[in-house]
Amino acid sequence: MAPRAGRLPAGEAGLARGDPSGSPGAMPTTALPLTGSAAMVQILIVDDHPLFRDALRGAVASVLEGAEVEEADGIDAACQALERQRNTDLMLLDLSMPGVAGFEGLIALRKRFPRVPVAIVSGVDDPLVMEEAIRLGAAGFVPKTIDKPLLTQALQTILNGEIYLPPTTPVPARRGGREDGLAARLAELTPQQLRVLQMIRQGLLNKQIAHELKIGETTVKAHVSEVLRKLKVVSRTQAVIETAKLDLAALIARSNRSEGS
Repeated sequence: MAPRAGRLPAGEAGLARGDPSGSPGAMPTTALPLTGSAAMVQILIVDDHPLFRDALRGAVASVLEGAEVEEADGIDAACQALERQRNTDLMLLDLSMPGVAGFEGLIALRKRFPRVPVAIVSGVDDPLVMEEAIRLGAAGFVPKTIDKPLLTQALQTILNGEIYLPPTTPVPARRGGREDGLAARLAELTPQQLRVLQMIRQGLLNKQIAHELKIGETTVKAHVSEVLRKLKVVSRTQAVIETAKLDLAALIARSNRSEGS
């Protein structure tokens, strides 16, 4: 992470100032088209740098009117906050914090609170780091230099259960081997995740999927995120294209038989 004292570093200032030009009032408050009231959206910012937490809180508030934002200065504090607030919709996590190395914080939070999406907010822009974060369960990767229009897009994407990567992120070349084959990736899906994938291919929205499966919409979003992560795609459209030629009904039937045996 950038220096910890004095003025905000350049990357962190991107969130603090709003639009890339720095002109005041250039980007009005935006209400995201999310299901339900924006006031119900709960965001947890996890970063040890108080100046950056303040900047990110202000940026989130400016693009998601009515959101309730809580802060934590480390992984332990984040766990305590999540225990108190069971309805957290999204965590915004810095990778570089004292006491954690690499992806340890992400892994710990995903293991303990698997239903809460975690987006990495980082000054690192290495595509390999982004790819590894997604592989380990992150719901998105948001650069600290992001401007408000892209922050709006990132929050909307993640809160809708999809995976967000910066538009300019190059797609890493897939490594060879069976583990990268579509059959192997599909085998990682649970029976319920296969059902969700089938309904995504039918064009159903999260609310409709929740009704069909008789589960909560938050659970559907968690399933969608896991489906995209396991298939190594970042959107519903890519998931549909990737699996277009597959007979998902047969896969679901086979999965159900395995589950019942």
